[in-house]
Amino acid sequence: MTIGPVDGQQVPRFAGPPTFARLPRLGEVSRADVAIVGLPFDAGVSYRPGARFGPAHIRASSRLLRPYNPAVGVSPFAALQVADAGDLALNPFDIPEALSTCRAGILELAQDGATVVGLGGDHTLALPALRALAALHGPLAVLHFDAHLDTWDTYFGAPYTHGTPFRRASEEGLIDQERSMHVGIRGPLYSSSDLDDDARLGFAVIRADDYETDGVARAVERMRRRLAGGPVYVSVDIDVLDPAAAPGTGTPEAGGLTSRELLHSLRGLQGLDVVGIDVVEVSPAYDHAEITGIAAAHVVYDLLAVLAANRG
Repeated sequence: MTIGPVDGQQVPRFAGPPTFARLPRLGEVSRADVAIVGLPFDAGVSYRPGARFGPAHIRASSRLLRPYNPAVGVSPFAALQVADAGDLALNPFDIPEALSTCRAGILELAQDGATVVGLGGDHTLALPALRALAALHGPLAVLHFDAHLDTWDTYFGAPYTHGTPFRRASEEGLIDQERSMHVGIRGPLYSSSDLDDDARLGFAVIRADDYETDGVARAVERMRRRLAGGPVYVSVDIDVLDPAAAPGTGTPEAGGLTSRELLHSLRGLQGLDVVGIDVVEVSPAYDHAEITGIAAAHVVYDLLAVLAANRG
């Protein structure tokens, strides 16, 4: 018997615990199939700050989520014991120490058998998450939704930033270079060699423009073909969405996906072995009317539905 969210017909949506979807805290359940953990850190950003406040904003924006997901046909909070594990205390002044703390925290949760969903925070934190999960599963296929490649080498000589996590992960042997993929890439690059470097590091690319020319169904088909055959880590930078759908982020780019396109793409992961998730780069100071927070909350919700469908 799972413990689900506070009943929205008994306690108003604007009341109740400040956990994701008003779910129980980790200490209130005997076990967790899924642990949602906040990663409040943005010392790795290169432009707008503020993603350290993202976890709280996503939680606040999740209050309207309801128990049954009709798009996937499951009740994720009944099929899975989902709990909110609170936030990891990540040092905002020491990036290597923050990465080490993040890796240890995610590894501890995952070793207890939970699928970990990280709420960011900036994208630097995908690297320690991959370090933790690769220690348990071996090299992972990375499905990376983002406007940007995040496989650059350094910024101002710094090797650990929100633009470098997947280069470091590839160099460290954490990713499956035959099965990893970026989705939603668009906007200017530093050089044409950026794409060559990215391919060498093991990533295929579905561009945002491909959604316009080929459609969502074709994108999902390409994703599934690339990811099949092993464990998958899903990393969603909320700036994969067009700024009209997600203004509250650090490095917005015009021409992005709609929230409908993103959610439909995520639902296409049913049947794949998803072992870890992050949703990052929500910066509430630049949000308006919770537009970005609501989008991020629904991304998490649909991914929980996929996990529930896979379990069933």
